[in-house]
Amino acid sequence: MKFERIFLIGFMCSGKTTVGRILAEKLQWHFYDTDEEVYKEEGMSIEEIFEKKGEEYFRDVELRVLKRLSLEKKVVISTGGGLGANQQAMQIMKEKGLVVWLDVSFDNFMQRCLGNNNRPMLRKSLKELKALYEQRRQKYLQAHIQVSAHTAPQKIAEKIIQLVQDGKI
Repeated sequence: MKFERIFLIGFMCSGKTTVGRILAEKLQWHFYDTDEEVYKEEGMSIEEIFEKKGEEYFRDVELRVLKRLSLEKKVVISTGGGLGANQQAMQIMKEKGLVVWLDVSFDNFMQRCLGNNNRPMLRKSLKELKALYEQRRQKYLQAHIQVSAHTAPQKIAEKIIQLVQDGKI
């Protein structure tokens, strides 16, 4: 495998963390979730960071975490939904490894995230969420590959490995 890092991007609830853990296990690589790393660094949840320090502060920490993790080798990195939509972050990820977009439909996202109160972005109105979804999809298009997130996480991980092994990217 010519890549030493795989970055998973996609909208909230697209399965990045679940797929990332499976993928890392199959590759026998390390797994990192940027949201978990932000929590470790800041000692507070994303929700708390948003409330106490604001979204801009969170985005700065998130980018700093990505830069640090992108120096590791043989890693699968699951990113927060906003990180894949950040142009600077996308550039870093594309330079350092393979960027895989787990594409989930808006309806599927809504079903998966229903009742999840730990995500500050879910406090937006339905209209705002739909606009955010469409805006981020345009940024996610820059990924090296796009994989449907509508099947079992195990199958998604296998598909990513197959695409890499077949030299499709």
